[in-house]
Parts: sequence; C-alpha cells; structure tokens
Amino acid sequence: MSNRTREELIAALASTARRHHAAYTLFNQAMAEHLGLHPTDLQCVSLLALEPGPRTTGEIAELTGLTSGSATRLVDRLQKAGLVERHSDAHDRRKMLVSLTAGRNPEIEAAWDAPGEAFDRALDDFTDDELTVIERYLQRTTDVGTAQTARLRTG
Repeated sequence: MSNRTREELIAALASTARRHHAAYTLFNQAMAEHLGLHPTDLQCVSLLALEPGPRTTGEIAELTGLTSGSATRLVDRLQKAGLVERHSDAHDRRKMLVSLTAGRNPEIEAAWDAPGEAFDRALDDFTDDELTVIERYLQRTTDVGTAQTARLRTG
C-alpha cells in the first residue's frame, strides 16, 4: 500500500499520464518518419486496422477528428502510399469505401516487431487483475478524451 494520500496519487497519475501521452506522441512521430508517413497517416492506418471492415471517408473523418476535406486528402495520401484502396459500396454505388491493402502491410508489421515486444515486456510483471485495472483506466480515459474532443469542437 502507498503512503501517499488519494490527492497525491491522483496528481502523480495525472503527471505520469501526461508524460505517457507525450512519449507515445513522440514515438508515433518517429515511427511515422521511419515508414515515410505523416503521423496522422500512421494513426489513420492504425485506427483502420482496428475497425471491423472498410470505412467511408466520412467515417474516417470521424475516427481521426479531421474535416471531410482533410480526410479526403488523407485517404488520397494513403492510397498514393499504397496503404489503402477505394472501392464502391456493393449496397450503395454512390459511396466509396476505404480499406487497408496488403501491399505495405509486411513492412509496417515488421516495423512494429521490436516496439511491440518492448511494450509487451513492460506488462510482464503485472497480474491479470492489474492488467484488468489498466485496461479499464485506459478505456475510461479514452472515453473522456473522446467526449472532451467533441466538446471542444462544438464550442
């Protein structure tokens, strides 16, 4: 048990979370540079990989927080880089769907090998119960971040 008060623990957690965010942002920038991508492009590829299927450019705008015009330019860059492809929606020919391609997937997967192993090792000595708490914390702070982003954008 900690000898710190709840206020001290929350302050330490807030400080550590800010440092974590900064470190991960810098890591994302370095990984993007390593792959010859813009950091936003890499984030979009990462988010698309988590989605269950192809997405419209409008949905990509929502995922990334970009305007529809910026999302269109993002998809254009990703297509030019060989990371995504556009195809017509079978149910609505007016819609274009965007999906990841297999073209550069091996290169991107290989670039994640060493960092992925390092991040996994960082979790080695946590119990399953602790991992559950960490996951719950990350989900809650992700939800808060999403809500606060929406609040800031709507004024």
